[in-house]
Amino acid sequence: MSHFICKFIWVVHDSMGSTVRKAVIPVAGLGTRFLPATKAMPKEMLPVVDAPAIQYVVEEAIKAGLSDVLLITGRSKRALEDHFDRAPDLEHALEKKGDRALLDAVQYSSALGPLHYVRQGEPKGLGHAVLCGRQHVGDEPFAVLLGVDLIDDRDELLATMMEVQTRTGGSVVALIEVDPFQISAYGCAEISAIEGEDYVQVNSLVEKPSIEDAPSNLAVIGRYVLHPAVFDALESTAPGRSGEIQLTDALQRLATAEGKGSGVFGVIFRGRRYDTGDKLGYLKAVITLASERAEFGDDLKAWMKKFVS
Repeated sequence: MSHFICKFIWVVHDSMGSTVRKAVIPVAGLGTRFLPATKAMPKEMLPVVDAPAIQYVVEEAIKAGLSDVLLITGRSKRALEDHFDRAPDLEHALEKKGDRALLDAVQYSSALGPLHYVRQGEPKGLGHAVLCGRQHVGDEPFAVLLGVDLIDDRDELLATMMEVQTRTGGSVVALIEVDPFQISAYGCAEISAIEGEDYVQVNSLVEKPSIEDAPSNLAVIGRYVLHPAVFDALESTAPGRSGEIQLTDALQRLATAEGKGSGVFGVIFRGRRYDTGDKLGYLKAVITLASERAEFGDDLKAWMKKFVS
């Protein structure tokens, strides 16, 4: 596995009509919200029932037809690479015991690949993490998936966004309606409807606005399908909120630009999303997905009814 320091120049051409086939998954964050559990374990490896959160995200990318997946990692993230690698000793032990179900589960994660890895040398924000994928992505549209947002596999959000990107040739963000009092935790979009279309034009974006300054209650969540023009925008984007290079700021520039790769569009998502970015959201995700499992879901729901009473 090769790791790269991300600083390079790339020429962007028109990607209108190109097939989206690459995914970038930034996983270099420190996971401070979950300390001390994440002191020695990446937050993306926290289990959601019996699989780590990152596996759900990789599965979503592959289900959507993305055959080339790049993880942007950082220090102390080796467990992520190990999870998607073969484990011969463990597999041999399970095979010897005749535990076929567990053996299949262990081998499944290593069969999702091949995955690629690039290290983000410094934690300079989401925009910088995406920029670290420039050399791997090249001159073609690509998806970005954030591990804190899990999208139910019955909702084909990513496939819809990929179709919109192919039709428009711009960049596409996923939007949800939130309580106005929650908008300061998100990037926020000001939009216009497009007649006859089920997606919208994004006129402007602002990162984590106050309630008073928010242009809407439409929040950007962790799914993007981006034109490679975003890389040039990121290269010239100064650090913004929290001293980090914000992807939202680069997309704001594309939203008001002209020419190849300009324009930002939104898909308003009303499906099932599980926010594992904070402790309460994480617990809700675990309980919701566990309650739907055939082997113990009914027992769990029966226990919960007794517990809450």
